[in-house]
Amino acid sequence: MDGNNERLLTPGEVAALFRVDPKTVTRWAASGRITSIRTPGGHRRFRESEVRALLRGDSEASPEGHPVA
Repeated sequence: MDGNNERLLTPGEVAALFRVDPKTVTRWAASGRITSIRTPGGHRRFRESEVRALLRGDSEASPEGHPVA
């Protein structure tokens, strides 16, 4: 898979999808529950495919055990 063309989401965009605070998304990344990429400026970005998979429930567990719809 060529990840160079994949859309990257900001913590705010991910938070809106999961209906949580952006700080919660940052904590998920820090704890390894979701993979993040750092921009050259040090900001976190998240692969849209991974976020969508979590929303669909394709992973073993959703972040923080929240149900995903």
